[in-house]
Amino acid sequence: MALHLQTEIGKLKKKLLMLSAMVETNLSKSVDAVVRCDADLAKKVIKLDEDIDIHEIDVEEECLKILALHQPVAIDLRFVISALKINNDLERIGDLTTNIAYRSMKMSKESMTDVPFDFETMAEKTRHMLKKAIDALINMDASLAHEVCRDDDEIDNMNRETFHVTRKKIRDNPEMVEYYLNWRSISKHLERIADYATNIAEDIIYMIEGVIIRHSYGEIESDSELSTKE
Repeated sequence: MALHLQTEIGKLKKKLLMLSAMVETNLSKSVDAVVRCDADLAKKVIKLDEDIDIHEIDVEEECLKILALHQPVAIDLRFVISALKINNDLERIGDLTTNIAYRSMKMSKESMTDVPFDFETMAEKTRHMLKKAIDALINMDASLAHEVCRDDDEIDNMNRETFHVTRKKIRDNPEMVEYYLNWRSISKHLERIADYATNIAEDIIYMIEGVIIRHSYGEIESDSELSTKE
């Protein structure tokens, strides 16, 4: 029975890593679609999200089958529970890459000479966070997962700055409100992807160390700080 359980867990890990690779690829393509103003590439991203959704269901069913048939304990149980949560986070990242692709399609005919924030830097940092989270999963590397959690603050700060910049741009150029709102949405989607990458990293730490670190990184903001956010 124990050998059979390990075989099933091995299959589950392969499926989870395959889903991770699909999501990482779609994120890269959605970013490229924005940079190139490529509506056709954006359509491919949207189409590939259907495969991500199907694979997400497959991973979830695999997790539930292991729980029902094998009743794992200790580290095996932590792995299956974490896999369920990571699976959901990966699917949500897939949805966000689709949202970025939709925004890039709307902007594909625009002259993007006035980008209100450093999109390529923010996108690259977000992609790097997701890649590190996936590498931490592949290698069962808790220290790398901790790095991902620490990196999230930088993306949050960039997104916060983007909000203030785009708000000023809209006030100064009201005729371009839709254009700037599209950029604002893209920034927010990248920030949410970074949040989900952090969630994945936290689940990996739980999987390896058996410790729940959620809410441990960063400090609770004061009411005055919150009032400056959207």
